[in-house]
Amino acid sequence: MSGERAPTAENPPVRRLADWSPERLRELADDHGTPLYVFDLDRARQNYRRMAEAFPEADVYYAAKANTARPVLQALADEGAGVECASAGELARALDAGVDGSHVHYTAVNPPDRDLDVAVRLAEEHPGVTITVGAEDTLDRLADRGYDGRICVRVNPGVGAGHHEKVTTGADAKFGVPYERAADLAESAAGAFEVVGIHAHAGSGISGEDLSAHRDLVGRMGELARDVEGRGIDLEFVDVGGGFGVPYSPDEDPLDLEAVAEATREALGETEATLAVEPGRYLVADAGVLLTSANTVKETPSGVVVGVGAGMTTLARPAIYDAHHEIRNVAPGADERPSREVTVAGPVCESGDSLGDHWLPDPQRGDLLAVGNAGAYGYEMASQYNSRPRPASVVSDGDDARLARRRETIADVTAVEPEVDR
Repeated sequence: MSGERAPTAENPPVRRLADWSPERLRELADDHGTPLYVFDLDRARQNYRRMAEAFPEADVYYAAKANTARPVLQALADEGAGVECASAGELARALDAGVDGSHVHYTAVNPPDRDLDVAVRLAEEHPGVTITVGAEDTLDRLADRGYDGRICVRVNPGVGAGHHEKVTTGADAKFGVPYERAADLAESAAGAFEVVGIHAHAGSGISGEDLSAHRDLVGRMGELARDVEGRGIDLEFVDVGGGFGVPYSPDEDPLDLEAVAEATREALGETEATLAVEPGRYLVADAGVLLTSANTVKETPSGVVVGVGAGMTTLARPAIYDAHHEIRNVAPGADERPSREVTVAGPVCESGDSLGDHWLPDPQRGDLLAVGNAGAYGYEMASQYNSRPRPASVVSDGDDARLARRRETIADVTAVEPEVDR
């Protein structure tokens, strides 16, 4: 499933915020308003090609939770990517986007009954879908629904890594079957299901500092694969997850993907199964920016606060993870102004509603600000908290741009509420 196309001549390992055209961003903001997510499909294609080039003999599954916009799913699938889905909704969206069932993994954690109902139905309608299970209970629940198809066993390898403790999954008991029981579970499940793979995931946002943890996880999965194969089970794949990090700050170096790939192959060792990886953030983060307009510039004793239309309901990562996203003032002539340190704050009535402190050209009301690396977990984590409608999203493909998600209205927020006579 991995692509055979080599990277294009100009395919740098990271796209910085300064590489986006201010003129083009202003044009899109004028056409669609703000806050606005902008996504470059060609950049996502480039990122996939680089991943496929680094892992030429592996299957690459895009972790859809990073960005489920239909054009994104379709563009990556057209390049050769499979899709890894963490919920029934993502599974439905991948299949609705035309991804073949044989290229889709459903990897839910403690799935609710209604999700399993949907997954079993869709697996029947789309042969080849693989359902990943992380608990013996889930096998029982699948059997109760008459499912006897393809399964993958998710393993807790006892090894975790990532950019924040809240996304370090590999050592969290919530995720997967304990390592020492995984082979036995796979063997017992083989009598009722088609056991096709084993899976583990260290965490999200793994950088060079975490490579030793990633290597340990892959090594343990290689040992487990050989144990399972020794029990007469022909595994199709060993999935070592994704979590490949991207640089959110301009002084961070991009991930040495070739080194990661080499370390992964060496750690896995000999197995008849195909290696599978699940990049999400790596494929889409630097393909997206968030545009927002300054509506208030306030001098305070502690500094300048720039109020913008995008807050924690638009981009949740800074509030949840203390995540840094670079910001650039792309208003005409902004680069000619003197810079100063300012706090960029959203419209939600919480002190945590901030996009952080940044050095920006002296801000003015009406300035257009671009927030970098917003292609992953940006729109996906947006909410209607404070009854705020979610923003619009556009995708750019070459010279063309089209609406991927329209801007919500207050009527959209209240549409799910039944009318009650008073």
